[in-house]
Amino acid sequence: MDHYYLLGRSGLRVSRLALGTMNFGTGGFHAAYGKTEQEARPIFRRYLEAGGNLLDTADFYTAGESETILGNLIAEAGVRDRVVLTTKFTNSVDPADPNAGGNGRKHMIRAVEASLRRLRTDYIDLYLLHTWDRITPVEEVMRTFDDLTRAGKIRYAGLSDVPAWYAARAQTFAEANALVPVVSLQLPYSLVNRTIELEHVDMGRSLGLGITAWSPLAGGFLTGKYRASDQGLAGEGRLAGDDPSGGSWTDRDWRLLAALESVAGELGVSMAQVALNWVATQPGVASAIAGASSAEQLDANMAALGFELPAGLRAKLDEASAVPPPSVYRMFTPAYQSWLINPGLKVADKPAGYAPAVRNWVPGSAT
Repeated sequence: MDHYYLLGRSGLRVSRLALGTMNFGTGGFHAAYGKTEQEARPIFRRYLEAGGNLLDTADFYTAGESETILGNLIAEAGVRDRVVLTTKFTNSVDPADPNAGGNGRKHMIRAVEASLRRLRTDYIDLYLLHTWDRITPVEEVMRTFDDLTRAGKIRYAGLSDVPAWYAARAQTFAEANALVPVVSLQLPYSLVNRTIELEHVDMGRSLGLGITAWSPLAGGFLTGKYRASDQGLAGEGRLAGDDPSGGSWTDRDWRLLAALESVAGELGVSMAQVALNWVATQPGVASAIAGASSAEQLDANMAALGFELPAGLRAKLDEASAVPPPSVYRMFTPAYQSWLINPGLKVADKPAGYAPAVRNWVPGSAT
């Protein structure tokens, strides 16, 4: 946890494991598994003691309580300048008001001011659009991000849960118009759900957006505490019982779980630690977001960064979690391209240290 990495194409240094605070608070949508401020304090303190600096929340989490509790804990510990505070906007705060949600300029400014009050701060380090609303022009979003940055309300801008084409459009519009860029892309990513590898990962690496991965344990499925049953899942946790996601697990997911259990056994660590390690060390991923219900669980999560996943075992997990690419994406695989586009040719990336034969001429240099 004392190793920090640049977030996207920026100078912002963040921990490889972020502390998710969606369970800080007991109100709203996430109340069923929420923690009071007193219960959240040891989790927060333990993360700081270990050297962690990336905190993730949203105005929507526990009906605003997550931001309030996090703001109190940051002020109490006196660590505002040390931490990288991330929050998000999009979701409605007033169903009766059509402008109290979405990604329009009016709501963005209203939302950032409300978050600043709850977080007890005068600036947000990383401010994210929470979800694509399918309505607001991307130009409006990016110009408002630029205005909020220039006003000192936020330091960096980012996106969460948007199509790859939308993120690419946002970044290229910012570049073309000398606006502040987006530096972060928050998306669901785990051994169970590798969908973002189709486009988002390469897009982020190309355009300078560091990925922060949420739900790296697939809602707890990859901890191994669940087993298949006639009702969906059996086990202690929020995925079991009547949870609608309990019926979505496939035979492929159960085979993956068996492979994960085997790898964890070989390494002498927990299944959750292997799953977190896999996500945190994937190409394009700046940080994995993991919540915790106790300081002890947080310790176990942070230990996921304390070992190296050997290439052979990583390949075993990659194979078990692989899903055949759909439709047109099949044409972009190395096997397809070597068969159809470059048959018989050995095509690969340039070797390390490669220098082009033609360089830009610099006055005073040799021709």
